[in-house]
Amino acid sequence: MDAYDLIVIGSGPAGRRAAVQAAKLGKRVLVVEGRRRVGGVSVHTGTIPSKTLRETVLNLSGWRERGFYGHSYRVKQEIGGDDLTHRLGKTLEHEVAVLEHQFHRNMIRTISGTARYTGAHEVTITRGDGSELAVHGERVLIAVGTVPFRPDNVPFDGTHVIDSDTIIEDLRVPRSLCVVGAGVIGIEYATIFSAMDVPVTLVEPRETFLDFVDREIIDEFTHELRDRGMIIRLGSPVASVVKDPGGWVTTTLADGRSVRSEMLLYAAGRTGATADLGLEHCGLATDHRGRIAVDPKTFQTSVPHIYAAGDVIGFPSLASTSMEQGRIAACHAFGLPLPPAPQYFPYGIYAVPEISTVGMNEQEVKARGIGYEVGIARFRETSRGHIMGLNSGMMKMLFSLKTRRLLGVHIMGEGATELIHIGQAVLNLKGTLDYFIENTFNYPTLAEAYKIAALDAWNRMPK
Repeated sequence: MDAYDLIVIGSGPAGRRAAVQAAKLGKRVLVVEGRRRVGGVSVHTGTIPSKTLRETVLNLSGWRERGFYGHSYRVKQEIGGDDLTHRLGKTLEHEVAVLEHQFHRNMIRTISGTARYTGAHEVTITRGDGSELAVHGERVLIAVGTVPFRPDNVPFDGTHVIDSDTIIEDLRVPRSLCVVGAGVIGIEYATIFSAMDVPVTLVEPRETFLDFVDREIIDEFTHELRDRGMIIRLGSPVASVVKDPGGWVTTTLADGRSVRSEMLLYAAGRTGATADLGLEHCGLATDHRGRIAVDPKTFQTSVPHIYAAGDVIGFPSLASTSMEQGRIAACHAFGLPLPPAPQYFPYGIYAVPEISTVGMNEQEVKARGIGYEVGIARFRETSRGHIMGLNSGMMKMLFSLKTRRLLGVHIMGEGATELIHIGQAVLNLKGTLDYFIENTFNYPTLAEAYKIAALDAWNRMPK
C-alpha cells in the first residue's frame, strides 16, 4: 500500500492550496479528484465558469455601453449557446493546465477517481475503469466541495429543468427563465440571463434574500432588477413543478401563483459531496446537509488526523476563503506556526450589477449598540462614472462616532468586487475616516467614491 504524508480528497481551491503548501514543506502528497481532470467544482461547474459566462454576456450584449447608447444597443444581435461556450472552453482549459503544471512542479501525485474511507487512515480509490487502489494517509484533508440540492418533487431533466451544475454543461439562451432560490448562485444566474434581455422570474421562499448584505444595498439592488423588468416573487415556497409535452415548465407556488417558463433553474441550496466517502469507517459524521464540522481556527475535524476545508464545511463557501482554509489546515497538520487570521474578508457576488461587502453592515452596527455615521457615494457622482455611462451604482461606508474608525464598506455596481479591497485593507489596519479625507485618489476613477462617501459622513459627524 502506497503511503503519503497527506492525502487530499478534492482539487478545488481548498484542496489545491493545501496540497501545494504541504509539498512546499517537503511532504509526500496525493490529490484524488473525482473528475477526469483537476480543478474541482470551482473550475468545472462553479466559480470560473459562472464568472466567465458573466463576462461573455456583458461583452456580447453591450451591457456596459447601454448607459450611452440606449437599452437597444447590442454588440452581437443574436447570442446563442455557441457564443457562450467559446470563451468558456478556452478559460477552463487554461485554468486546468495551470493547475496541472503547479502539481507537477511541486511533485504532487494526482489520481482521477472516487475516494472512500476503508479505515482510519486507509482510503480506497476507484478509477474510471473500475480498478481500485488502496492508499495510506498519515493525514487527510477532505475538500470535496458540494453538489446542488435536488428535491424529489422537481423533475430535473438537464434541458428544461436544470441545476447550477448542469446549466454550464449545456449553455443555451432560453426564451424565458424561472430561477428558484435567491442565494448567491441564483442571483448571479438570474441577473446574467436578464442582461441578455431574457425575461426572468426570481422565486425565493423567504421574505428576504442575501440577508448578510446591508439592507440599503439590497433595496437599491432590488429596485434596479425590477426597473429592468425582472419579476421577483418572495415569501412563498414552490409547491409543484410540471413540464408539459411542449417542454414548457410551470412552477406553482404555495400561494397559488404560477410561473410558466421555457427553462427552470433550481438553485435553492447545495449539500456537501460526502455521501459516498465512507466516513463511518473513520469516525466522522455530517449534518443534514452533508457538511463536516471543524475547528474554525485549524480546520481540524473531531478525528485529529483528518481535516476539512472549503464548501464542505459550510459558510462562507467562497473560493478565496477556501484557499486560505486549505493552507491553514496543511500548516497546522505539519506543525507550522499560524499567523493570526485577518479579522475581515471581502464577500463578492458576481451579479449584474456586482455586490461586494466587507466589515459590519448597518444592521450589525445597530445590534451592537455602536454610535455610527454613514457616508454614501453614487457612481454617477464621479467623473469616471460619467465617462463609463453609469446611471447606477453606490458605495456605503460606516464609521464609528467615538473612534472615527471604519466599520464596514458595502458596494453595488460596476467593479464592486475590485473596489472593495481598499476598504478591506483600511479595516484590517484599523484605519479611520481621516485616511480617506487626507489621501489622494487617482482621477478619474471609481475609487474616488471612497473620498466622496467619507466626506459625506464627515459633514454629519461632530467636529
